[in-house]
Order: sequence, then structure tokens, then C-alpha cells
Amino acid sequence: MPTHPNPYRQDLDRNAANHVPLTPISLVEWAADVYPDRLAVVHGRLRRSWSEVLARSRRLASALVARDIGEGDTVAVMLPNTPAMIEAHYGLPMTRAVLNSINTRLDAATVAFILAHSGSKLLIVDREFSGVVAEAIAQLRAQGERLPELIEVDDPEYDGPGERIGGTDYEDFLAGGDPAFAACYPEDEWDAIGLNYTSGTTGNPKGVVVHHRGAYLNAIANVVAWNLPRHPTYLWTLPMFHCNGWCFPWTLAAVAGTHVCLRKVEAEKIFALVREHRVSHYCGAPIVHGTLIAAPQALREGIDWPVKAMVAGAAPPASMIEGMERMGWEVTHVYGLTEVYGPASVCARHDDWATLELAERVEKNARQGVRYQLQQGLTVMDPQTMREVPRDGQTMGEVMFRGNIVMKGYLKNPAATQEAFLGGWFHTGDLGVVHPDGYVKLKDRAKDVIISGGENISSIEVEDALYKHPAVLACAVVARPDPKWGETPLAFVELRPEQMPDTPEAAKALADELIEHCRAHLARFKCPREVRFAVVPKTSTGKIQKHVLRAEVKSASAI
Repeated sequence: MPTHPNPYRQDLDRNAANHVPLTPISLVEWAADVYPDRLAVVHGRLRRSWSEVLARSRRLASALVARDIGEGDTVAVMLPNTPAMIEAHYGLPMTRAVLNSINTRLDAATVAFILAHSGSKLLIVDREFSGVVAEAIAQLRAQGERLPELIEVDDPEYDGPGERIGGTDYEDFLAGGDPAFAACYPEDEWDAIGLNYTSGTTGNPKGVVVHHRGAYLNAIANVVAWNLPRHPTYLWTLPMFHCNGWCFPWTLAAVAGTHVCLRKVEAEKIFALVREHRVSHYCGAPIVHGTLIAAPQALREGIDWPVKAMVAGAAPPASMIEGMERMGWEVTHVYGLTEVYGPASVCARHDDWATLELAERVEKNARQGVRYQLQQGLTVMDPQTMREVPRDGQTMGEVMFRGNIVMKGYLKNPAATQEAFLGGWFHTGDLGVVHPDGYVKLKDRAKDVIISGGENISSIEVEDALYKHPAVLACAVVARPDPKWGETPLAFVELRPEQMPDTPEAAKALADELIEHCRAHLARFKCPREVRFAVVPKTSTGKIQKHVLRAEVKSASAI
């Protein structure tokens, strides 16, 4: 390397003219500046333009600042996919405070923990969740914790149970704000913008801290990875509390799209909104897409344009990808975690895949793929040696990310942060392989590998075989302790409603049929020794909760 001074670093400093911290706030302001009258939000009978959304977001920011909320403060929200949730993603970062989007299906004790651990000064809550919040506040009071100020949203589209619990009305709160408020951009793009708590399987959840730079880059990366056009109409089937809606509130601002709000995922309502508003795009976990595939054909009548769907998850079953193709809807498979802002890799398609047979095409599209263009690295390594595994599609290792779309770390948990970043990579805990073309394919979570008689069995591989049977709506395979083999595969299967057996004898016959079905696709030792029919437990974002099932059967990994 040269030892002389670098002339390109002399008298060429950053200044206000040539450097502005990256932040999604700029995307929102751009949409309102360029397309002020374009439709931004649809919610029931409500319609708002981009200029109206920006004005309301500025009112929110101004009202928060008047409450002495700013840099270093946390504001929590417990909201469904409504206009108030969109405004929280736009207005709250304008104050330099941090947005903590709480999972709306959590119990009161977990909500109380999150509010206390995050030090949330203010909580914006929808009336639907007032009961849980009231109980969480009571627990905080009993524990001597500081109580957040309450702002209550009474959505006119909601007619279910839930009482006011003594907070300020959201619309009254906004009315006191300034629609011309000047956004406070972060001093440093590394500053935190969001706090998202992971759904911990044991103990308390960890608080994932994400920054303005990463949120901005992932918003743009979504546009590039999905080839998102200007002005898409996007249906909110994905909960906005989940990884900040995978950054799509900000992605939609980058292309001046239209948010079509949806409080609850229901097939009939989804198809009706798609038809009414000519929805072009939506995102969701595999269970959401599976629900639409299984819906009656009559619900899809009148939708004669291709809808583009993005599916995220460990490994969407081949039957789901095939089912979407039969519907004529184009599915893009992405992969990520809360710690990488949601999706940070995509199964980028190649033109020649279109010429493959369906089974081969499905196999290609089921992979987790390659890194987003704005993510620096995605690979599979031996976590002990930190060396990449061979690109043979067989050798398993741990999937790892690095780059600008990776969290700052875990709030108030330096030990967990250090462990997650060992060796200069983020350790996902997912096991996978790399194919010769560089595409990553997940094989399992580390805890989900079944070790039977010294052989490693991928539970995902078994589940994929089960999903090929037409009776299976959802399934999960876990390890069951076995005195001879150590562990054997046990399958929990949720059947399609029309396939439910009506007698114990019919149930046994169907269970035996499913086991034989697996034997036609897998080595015999990999097949389930038992099938149990039940509703498979899922998180609010549609992820199957295997830890619940492992605990039920007392798997070694649950101890």
C-alpha cells in the first residue's frame, strides 16, 4: 500500500451539501412532494393522498415532540394494519425516537416486559387490544415500573369488543400537532429507528435494534429484488408489527404506492379487496398463501390479472409454490430474520427456469437464494471453523449474513449481541447448504434436526414430503424420544377441512396412508413413525411454533 498522503482525502470533507444520513423519512417526503394527490391509503371507506398522509405524520411527530419525546426515547405501538400504524412508521422517526411495534397477539405479561425493558414513554394502542394493555399496565404498576402515556385509536372500521382505558384519543392527539413540522433527521444514519422483539422460545424475548441506514437500504432493496413498479397497489396481509412489515411501509413510499389496509387475514376479505382495488402485490408467510390456495374457486372469480406475492419463511412447501402457479399468481421467495430487517435474500429467478418441468421449477424456486443487492454477504459456514462449506448442495453448515442490512444488536444484552456476531458474521441459527450455483437452501433450524440412530434427519425435508399429499393443510415434524433410536420423527398434521376423517378407524387409515406417502418420497428411516392430527400451533405471523410441539412430546431439544 502507498505510504504517501491520499489526495482524495484532503480538503474533501463531508458537509451539509454532499452528505445526508440515509433515512426512510426522505422516501415519505419524496412521495408527497412528487405525487401529492396520488392515493396513498385505503381503509374501508377512507381514502388519503400522499400529501394528507405526510401532513398527518408530521402532526404526529409534532405532538410527540411537544410531549418531550425525541432522541433516545422509545414509543411503543400495539396496532393492526391501519392508517395509524402507517403514520407511526412515518411520523415517529421524524422525532429521532425509536418505534417499538409490539406483536398484537402477545399476552399481557410479555407486553408488560417489553414496555418495561424498552423504557417506552408512550404507547399508542388500538381499542381491540385495550384489554391486554390494561392488564399489562396493571402489572407494571404492581411492579413499580414507569407507566407509559396512553394514546388510544378508535378505528371506525372496527366493531368488535374493547373499551377505552383512559388515554388520549388519537385524533385529538394529532389535532394538536403541526402539519408543517420539520422532520428531525437522524444525526447519524447508524442511529436506531426501530425496536422489534423476537418471539422467544424460552425466557424473555430479545429486543432487536435496527437503524435508519438499514431500514432505508432494505426498503430500496425490496424494490430492486421484487422489480417493484411505480405506484403498485399493495394489500397488507403481512402484520406491520413483524419486522416493521419487512420494511414495506417505507418501500411503498419509495414507489409512491397505495397501502390497502387489512385488520385481519381472511380469505374472503382478501379476495374481495384484491378484486375491488385491483391489488397488484402482497406479502405473507406460507400459511397465508396456503389459505388462499385452499379457498373456494368462487372467491377468485373476477380476478383476471396476475397478482405478485412475496413469501418469506424457512422453507415454503413445494405444494404452496405449485398452488400459486396454478392460480396464475407469481410468487417470489425471500428469506431473512428480524435481525436482518426481515428479508435479506431472494430466490432470484433465471430466464431458463421457465423451460423446466414443473417439479424442477418448484425445486429451484423453493430455495432461499442469494443475498439482496444491498446486503454484503450471505453464505453457509461451519460455525466452529468459520469456513464456508463446499458448494455441493449436500454439506450442511450454519447460514450467516453480513452487511448494512444487519441489526445494531440486542437492546441491553451485550452477551447475546457478541455471540450473534462471532467471527464478523451474523449467525442465524439456521442450517443449510449451498448449491453449485451459489444459491442457499435451508435444511433446518439447529434445534429441529432429528438425530435418529446417529443419522441426521431434516424435519423440513419430511414436512415437504407431507405437503405433497392433498389432505395436508399444515404440518410440523419434531423429534420424539425413542429408547432404541434416541429420536424418531413424529408428524403433527393439520388437515384440510374437507379431508377430516369422521371415525377413529378412518383417522388411523389416513395416518397410515400419510406414512406410506412419505416412504414413496424419502428413505424409510426419515419417515414419521407416528402421525397425529391436530391444529398446528402458529405465531401471529403464521410461523409454526415447533417449540410448543417439542415441549409436548418432550424432545431432547426442548429440555
